[in-house]
Amino acid sequence: MNIEFPEFTCICPRTGLPDFATLKIEYIPDKKLIELKSLKYYFVTFRNVGIFHEYVINQILEELVAACKPRQLKVAGDFNVRGGIKTTITAEYKRTA
Repeated sequence: MNIEFPEFTCICPRTGLPDFATLKIEYIPDKKLIELKSLKYYFVTFRNVGIFHEYVINQILEELVAACKPRQLKVAGDFNVRGGIKTTITAEYKRTA
């Protein structure tokens, strides 16, 4: 299953300026699914949070794994240019047994 959220925002913890990104989630569910409306509201909670790109992607991965216990999950954040640098952060989870 693939989900894309092109309106993700958080705050740069150094400057206090907004960071914008497109989040992409790919996952193979097990017994639970990610409910899209709840996911949207979850993403909105980061709107006023000062957090680095790497941390926010890892936090989203960890919390989604804890919530729905998928077989596999990949979260990618394609962040807009900030300070002349564009970043894409990816974190993955794969159940081993």
